[in-house]
Amino acid sequence: MRSFAAIIALLAASLSASAQTGPPPLSPQCEAPGADISTVAPLPHLARKLEKGGKVRILAIGSSSTYGIGATSHRKTYPAQLRGILEKSLQGAEALIVNRGVSGEVAQTTADRLRTEVALEKPDVVLWQLGTNDALARVPPQDFERTVISTLEWLKSANIDVVLVGLQYTPQFARDQNYFAIREALLRAAAAENVLYVRRYDAMQFIARNNPGKVELMTNDGLHLNDMGYQCMAEHIAHAVIANLFVRKKDLPKGEPGAAEPPKPAAPGK
Repeated sequence: MRSFAAIIALLAASLSASAQTGPPPLSPQCEAPGADISTVAPLPHLARKLEKGGKVRILAIGSSSTYGIGATSHRKTYPAQLRGILEKSLQGAEALIVNRGVSGEVAQTTADRLRTEVALEKPDVVLWQLGTNDALARVPPQDFERTVISTLEWLKSANIDVVLVGLQYTPQFARDQNYFAIREALLRAAAAENVLYVRRYDAMQFIARNNPGKVELMTNDGLHLNDMGYQCMAEHIAHAVIANLFVRKKDLPKGEPGAAEPPKPAAPGK
């Protein structure tokens, strides 16, 4: 049986042969530093599935940003755009992405629904977009964090890789204390369980601050994404996934180099 390091080496060689040795390029409108796009964490089950060949099954679950509220068509939702980016980047791989977004859901409701969706879809990877509705509903951050950690532990026990997709950036909630607290709770959960965390807030904030008046990612309600917002969301998630296929250590102990970074103190609105 090949070691995990050998599998990653084979995958890297395969991608190199296809002239794709790193994350896919970002559109100019979606450019952001890698550190603002995601943390670092391994995706061992996805790497093994790609090495073996065959279809990769991805379950996209969450609330309105997954369902696609604000998109002009189903093809403009992030899961629909993500599939094309991944298949182009991982030449020879076929990705099936199932969209199970439900607008308005909080994390606990999605966590309960995940049990059924996982049994039905049998995914290799779960993309879980969450946090915004919990913040707006004033869910206690400690309850939110417990829900996320217990669900991550269950998914990992089922040999499923998880990518947590965080809250969106919106100026109207940039200094909201509960919005900030839920963001920090989600980052702590990702670090504690060493799972990949897409820093959607940070990437969107970078774009907003560096392209004032030029790139608009939100609809007129100031909360839901527009087509460009969903394009950037798909590109950032693809960037995070592809980049982390090259993480060489599986289930690194907390504090080891390469593990998900622990949350750093920051002020609301950062």
